[in-house]
Amino acid sequence: MSKQSEKARVFQSLHQRNRPFVIGNPWDAGSARILTRLKYEALSTTSAGLAFSLGRKDGTGAVSRAEALANAKAIVEATELPVAADLENGYGHAPKDAAETIRQAAAAGLVGGSIEDATGNQAEPIYEFNQAVERVAAAAEAARALPFPFMFVARAENFLHGRRDLDDTIRRLQAYEKAGAEVLYAPGLTTAEEIRTVCSSLTKPVNVLLGLKGANQFTVAELGELGVRRISLGSGFSRAALTAFLHAAREVIDDGTFTFADEAMYISELTAMFG
Repeated sequence: MSKQSEKARVFQSLHQRNRPFVIGNPWDAGSARILTRLKYEALSTTSAGLAFSLGRKDGTGAVSRAEALANAKAIVEATELPVAADLENGYGHAPKDAAETIRQAAAAGLVGGSIEDATGNQAEPIYEFNQAVERVAAAAEAARALPFPFMFVARAENFLHGRRDLDDTIRRLQAYEKAGAEVLYAPGLTTAEEIRTVCSSLTKPVNVLLGLKGANQFTVAELGELGVRRISLGSGFSRAALTAFLHAAREVIDDGTFTFADEAMYISELTAMFG
């Protein structure tokens, strides 16, 4: 069995446990190494974290599929952990685009990935229902054709785009599950009732996003009791790092002081993590 196949089976087994696991979200190889040293069990890329590191806007198609997969491959090569990826909308509107993205993700060494139903068009932010399901079905078929279990995640993006329609979100997730998705995900859920309702409406594992303001009141154990099997942070760690950088840079330019360095890690500590 290849190393990728071994990682894939480990990743699959994490979703089959009766308790949730937290998937770490690095934005580059260095942050992946740190999360690996901190005993995370699996990693997944963050599209927003990558976009921010490149000085671009997230969710606007500003990062190409080639760039995203090159970043993912660097992360795969930086860790022995299973790595999945945020594959945005599959880098194209047609079902064949979603399928090709899954195939290229596997070729980059990934063992899982998500495709969302957000269009990238502010005027019509969510794909029409039938088109969304066709895209998921094509991606799921491509994932099933791989020689190892690829944990394909289908994302319903209503809540992130101001459409707090739980009924439509569940309708979509149920259709995505039927179309072959292995994990279901509706980022933006913020209440226990929303999370419990989504989890109880599906039979396959549900991923819940934490790290957004207004949605951080839960513990890992509490989310497990609600039925969650996977917890992700999205761009949370990336934004935390950029926040610390911003505070330090503002202190120097605004106050003329350098106290931020008192809390910064020593170079030797970081070097040990990257060794």
